[in-house]
Amino acid sequence: MARVPRTIRLALTGVLMLTLSATARAQTASFDHAPFDQLLHRYVVDGMVDYDGFQHDSAFGKYLASLAAFDPASLSRDDQLAFWIDAYNAYTIALIVRHGERQSIRNIDKSLGFVKAYGPWNEKLARVGGTDYGLNEIEQEIIRKRYHEPRVHFALVCAAMGCPPLRSEAYVGSRLNEQLQDQGHRFLLESPTKNRVDVATKTVYVSPIFVSFRDYIKDFGGSKRSVGAFIAGWYPDGPAKTLLESGDYTMVETNYDWTLNSQANARAKTTS
Repeated sequence: MARVPRTIRLALTGVLMLTLSATARAQTASFDHAPFDQLLHRYVVDGMVDYDGFQHDSAFGKYLASLAAFDPASLSRDDQLAFWIDAYNAYTIALIVRHGERQSIRNIDKSLGFVKAYGPWNEKLARVGGTDYGLNEIEQEIIRKRYHEPRVHFALVCAAMGCPPLRSEAYVGSRLNEQLQDQGHRFLLESPTKNRVDVATKTVYVSPIFVSFRDYIKDFGGSKRSVGAFIAGWYPDGPAKTLLESGDYTMVETNYDWTLNSQANARAKTTS
């Protein structure tokens, strides 16, 4: 067998070391969402938010600073997606806090009394890895385009009562599938004012996020029938699931409540 020249052996060794180093970095790359997790446990109850608590807690500012300094590109796919979901939700809270808004996110960045060009969602307050983003950019250009995961619509919370509930915990890559499935269950089966199935009248009531919000319906298959089939995945065997899978129903959108998802507003609704 011919002997490999020493210079080639050294070059190959160098390549191997670089490869092993890169692999090690990829395997050990991580981001600590524990501070956000603790804040969510402290200030979110049944999906409703104590915005004053976030505003006055220095740990929130420190968590945002950690997002601003970290580039998630080194993370695994699930860790990346969990990172961006947490970043979106954290910076949505930061948007409300920055503007001192306590009635509706749509009151922010209005022009002549109207929300202009997704005004609050285009404000570039979200810094990640040294780059500034708007919430709209994070959702549309990063999360939807890169990850093609329709269940993110159950996890991204735009600070409105009509949204899915904000979790009292941070998303993490190791539990992401479980968390997204649970969000779907809570939104679809435990929020009857937003989503429900009336078997007797063959009517499926759904949140506007499934049908008329932007082009989200594409994420659920592109048609009302595909939306029903997607929703059916959360239902146990029975008449409701059978109806959803059949496509033989009328689909009706429920009203979307843009009231800020604050604990104070939730209390006001229960006492009014």
